[in-house]
Amino acid sequence: MRLGILAGYSPAKINIPMDNIKEAESLGYDSVWTAEAYGSDAVAPAAWILANTTKIKVGTAIMQMPARTPACAAMTAQTLDALSGGRFILGLGPSGPQVVEGWHGVAYGRPLTRTREYVSIIRKILAREEAATHEGYHYQMPYTGEGSTGLGKPLKSILHGNPDLKIFTASIAPAGVACSAEVADGVFPVWMNPDRFDLFEDSLKKGFAKAGGGKTLENFEINPFVTAVMGDDLDQCRGPVRAMLALYIGGMGAKDKNFYNDYCKRLGYEEAAAKIQELYLGGKKAEAMAAVPEQLIDDVALVGPWERIKDRMAAWKDAGAKGQVGTMLIGGGGPDLLRKLAEEVL
Repeated sequence: MRLGILAGYSPAKINIPMDNIKEAESLGYDSVWTAEAYGSDAVAPAAWILANTTKIKVGTAIMQMPARTPACAAMTAQTLDALSGGRFILGLGPSGPQVVEGWHGVAYGRPLTRTREYVSIIRKILAREEAATHEGYHYQMPYTGEGSTGLGKPLKSILHGNPDLKIFTASIAPAGVACSAEVADGVFPVWMNPDRFDLFEDSLKKGFAKAGGGKTLENFEINPFVTAVMGDDLDQCRGPVRAMLALYIGGMGAKDKNFYNDYCKRLGYEEAAAKIQELYLGGKKAEAMAAVPEQLIDDVALVGPWERIKDRMAAWKDAGAKGQVGTMLIGGGGPDLLRKLAEEVL
C-alpha cells in the first residue's frame, strides 16, 4: 500500500500547500491530488505542483467531465504528462447536477454513459492508432448535428502522448464503481471504511467481467480519501471530519439525488443519514454536524492522538495487504503526521 496526499481545491484565496507537498515527496509519498468544484480548477494547480516537484506524481481528483470535451481533457493530460516526464494521473468525475447545470450551464445527462464515452475517446486519442472518431449519446466526433458547418474532420493528435497514462474515476455508487472497474485504471471513493470492502466487491467483479482480459484488483486500484487530524483532544480532531461529512451527507445534492447520503446509508448509518440531511437542508448546519455519529467518523478517518491513529492504521494496512486499498490519499495531515504515517507504512 502506498500513501498520497490531497491538495484539494482552494478556498476564497488561492492556496497550494507546497510545504506539505514537498515534505510528502521527500518522505516517499507516491502522489498528490488536486480538485475543483466551482472556484479554483484542478489543472492549473496540478501544473504548478508538477513544476515545483521532481518525483511525486500529480493527479486530478477530479477534472469535471461536463466542463471539458474529452479531446480537451486528453490534450491537457498528455501535455502535463509530457512536461513532467510521465508524472501525471488523469482523474475524472461527472460531478453532480447542481454544479453541472447550475455552474457549467450544460445538461447533466447520463453520468455513466458519459464516463464510458469520455474514457473511450481519451484512450483513442492517446493511442494515436487512427484518427479519433466517436458516435455516442453525449459526444460526436466529428460533430454533424444542429449548427454544424459540415466541415468537421477526423483528426489524430499532433502530440504523441502516453497510451498507458493512468485514468481514474471518482465513484461511490454501485453502478459507478462497476463502470470504473470496467473502463478505468482505478477509483477514488470520497471516503471509505477499510473493514467494508464488501460494499465494493460485487460492483468491482461486475465491472471487471465486462472489461474482460482478466482484469482484477492486481491491475486496478482503490485509492480512498482519508482525512487525518492528529491531536490530544479527540473531539476537536473529529471536528473537521464532522463538518465535511455533514456537508456531503446533508447538502451535496438535492434530497432525492445525493450520492453521499445514499453511500452513508450503505455504510450502515441509514437513520443518521436521513437526520443529517433533514437538518442540513433545513438550514440547521450546526445540528446536522452534531448528528454525525462518532463511529462513522472513526470508521472513515484517522483522528486523535498518534497511538489511536496507529491502532486504526492496522485495518488500513490489512486492506492494503489484501489489495483492497492501493493508495491512502491523506487529507488534512500536517508535517508531523505525514512523517509518522510514512514511518508506519512506507
